[in-house]
Amino acid sequence: MLYLGCPQWSNTAWKGNLFSSQCKNADMLSEYAQYFNSVEGNTSFYADPAPSTILRWANSVPDDFKFTFKFHRRFSHELKLTNVQSELSAWFDLFAPILAKTGQIMLQLPSAFGPNDLAKLAQFIRLLPKELTFGVEVRHRAFFQKGQAEIALNQLLIANNINRIAMDTRALFAVNATTEALIDAQQKKPQLPVHAIATGEQPLVRFVIADLKHDYQSFYQPWLRKITQWLNEGKTPYVFFHTADNQAAPLLARQFCQDLGYQHGVLAPFNGEQEAQQTALF
Repeated sequence: MLYLGCPQWSNTAWKGNLFSSQCKNADMLSEYAQYFNSVEGNTSFYADPAPSTILRWANSVPDDFKFTFKFHRRFSHELKLTNVQSELSAWFDLFAPILAKTGQIMLQLPSAFGPNDLAKLAQFIRLLPKELTFGVEVRHRAFFQKGQAEIALNQLLIANNINRIAMDTRALFAVNATTEALIDAQQKKPQLPVHAIATGEQPLVRFVIADLKHDYQSFYQPWLRKITQWLNEGKTPYVFFHTADNQAAPLLARQFCQDLGYQHGVLAPFNGEQEAQQTALF
């Protein structure tokens, strides 16, 4: 099984394309889920949703849809993974109604989180429910130098069947930042080496480009081979597609899927495209 998605499910720029032209904001998730079977739940990194919001999300998608929520930044950036047990229990209680539709939960660590902090990560992992799936994204350069620090990180993740999240921003930084969206994206996204390693059974890739006007397909050619390999090995990859402003993220996902040769809902005509075809008939 391959899970594909975007870094959000709500974007007014998708009206008349992915979404029907009259799609209400409240219906965006359900229309999104007609084509994609996963999404990055980035909002949970910045704020805890209300319980009623979580129930609405859970009821807006089919049973085979899988969210990939992020732990709130207070765990990783504020508490630095220490003294978090009560906070973790409360967080899992909050998300309990949607965990059945959650593929994995992502822990995004800051660039300051380095080799000397691995013991904190190990302790944090011991607090996590074993029945759920987790992914970890690191941004300290020592974890990308193929030395002892990276070996220790990978061994910790492998021992606990936790996925090491790969963030590929090469195509984003291959373009000169000439727009506000590009400047903002290049300031916020990390520029790090790409290590395609599966430390768990659900490897997760975040693929980021500038836009569809510049070359991007050459950058994901290696991912086509790697995703195919993982699928052949019986793994369940997750791949999320970003552009600088995310307006073309659904189209990027579709092109990737076409080049992969994988049958997926994203290949079907989007709601906005169907509208345009029907209008053209009259």
